[in-house]
Amino acid sequence: RSHLDLQPLATSGERFSTPGRQAGGTRPGQFQQTRQCAAQETHALIIREYNMEETTTTYEKIGGEAAVGKLCDRFYELMATVPQFKELRAMHPEDLQGSRDKLFMFLSGWMGGPDLFVEKFGHPRLRGRHMPFAIGVQERDQWVACMALAMEDIGLSEDLRKGLLSNFFHTADFMRNKEG
Repeated sequence: RSHLDLQPLATSGERFSTPGRQAGGTRPGQFQQTRQCAAQETHALIIREYNMEETTTTYEKIGGEAAVGKLCDRFYELMATVPQFKELRAMHPEDLQGSRDKLFMFLSGWMGGPDLFVEKFGHPRLRGRHMPFAIGVQERDQWVACMALAMEDIGLSEDLRKGLLSNFFHTADFMRNKEG
């Protein structure tokens, strides 16, 4: 079982917020930020403890750096060429290399490998970094479908795909910032 089978607490930050509530003399929003940070720290602790029990990370199971690179390459190749993903493609810059590189760095750490994204850019702040883009159900579903095809195309086992797809869906769903 992969550590990614755990439901990530950090992606459920909204459940930890209490609209309108502020702790003590804090500024508006600080209570929510504090609770969200605490949830993220708890999630990280759970993952670290779980990884101590399991010595093989998802990163290692899929084939390390080379496999993550192939996954990212195939994901962006599909996004650029499959008409089903045209709305998703339109949200990205003309040159996809920078987006591909960031996804590679993020997935590397997210799957238990080198935390390249954090080393270069700091905390991923996924929701905040995606706020400039209108993301609804259609965009989420296109992203998840594109990733599902990419995982299949590079030959990941069905068990790995199933576990990763569940986590990808939850993360993509958390990025939604518009109705529909």
